[in-house]
Amino acid sequence: MRDILPVIGGWYAARAPFGLAMVVSTSRSAPRDPGAAMAVGPDDEVVGSVSGGCVEGAVFELAREVVASGEARLETFGYSDEDAFAVGLTCGGEITLLVRPVTAVSDPSFGEVAESVAAARPVTVATVTDGPAPRGATLAVWPDRVAGTLGTSGLDAAVTADARGELALGATCLRHYGPHGERREDTVTVFLHSFAPPPRMLVFGAIDYAAAVARIGDFLGYRVTVCDARPVFATPKRFPDGVEVIVDWPHRYLSGTDTDERTVICVLTHDPKFDVPLLEEALRRPAAYIGAMGSRRTHEDRMRRLAGAGLGEGELARLRSPVGLDLGARTPEEVAVSVAAEIVALRWGGSGAPLTATAGAIHPHGTRVRPRGA
Repeated sequence: MRDILPVIGGWYAARAPFGLAMVVSTSRSAPRDPGAAMAVGPDDEVVGSVSGGCVEGAVFELAREVVASGEARLETFGYSDEDAFAVGLTCGGEITLLVRPVTAVSDPSFGEVAESVAAARPVTVATVTDGPAPRGATLAVWPDRVAGTLGTSGLDAAVTADARGELALGATCLRHYGPHGERREDTVTVFLHSFAPPPRMLVFGAIDYAAAVARIGDFLGYRVTVCDARPVFATPKRFPDGVEVIVDWPHRYLSGTDTDERTVICVLTHDPKFDVPLLEEALRRPAAYIGAMGSRRTHEDRMRRLAGAGLGEGELARLRSPVGLDLGARTPEEVAVSVAAEIVALRWGGSGAPLTATAGAIHPHGTRVRPRGA
């Protein structure tokens, strides 16, 4: 959804109606997560994808129909036990889509939501998908205000509270309520889609490996900062456009920087005078991943130094060192792939084993997902 907002925001600003299809739930090995979106606008222009190509043709027609009728629709595509290849996902699984018309009248807060996402201001959009409340009705929820309505004040109040909780986590999910927001009922289904600012990747040590890690971090949707105390290495021209480059002692910079449960910290300094005080700071603050480069001998020496600095077993256990998965990587780019693979595996609980050696669902199951940056 974030990727197509510049285009559909332009349609909205031009007051051109468009059909918006969004994945609201999945089962089995669906190819796209909840929040994936596709839109059909003026002159049948299409942006986005909801299935990687499996059902886009049918969704295109649905989007045109909802614009013509003004009525939102909920549709499920996928295998059936009786006829697995009759329609939908030849790659397996099921997806449920909410397809709704978007106009300045039906969704007056859409433009403001698009502006917030573009400016990296957090917002959650709650949309009714099923039940006695108006299907397709939206409520935009910011940390300090709301816009729109789902039909009743009680439902708005309950959803607002939940939306702010999900926004703090950067999470997307389905919630169920009664028609007036009753918590113990499930007659109304609401899709909560959180747009939190992109998570941060902090790379310490401006070496060739750092440039490669910064590139792949940017590709994965992180807001990347590279920090090194040596100005001869920490120069913007050595790194991709959009990567922030800081000249400072790593531990000092980190001590003055906010991190959260989505932050990734990669320590590539490979020098005790930099990485020990830096890791001492990193391991005592929230982060999704903390990895450090070095040989096994370097790792053992580093662990002794950190233990001597007073870090406990629980804190030391958070450190991924030597950094990355065992891919046999040699070049900086290959090492960056190894590091990225470990970050993704840790985020989703993957084993890092070849898929040919595993069984069961390939993709994460369920409707709650953690955004790469949502």
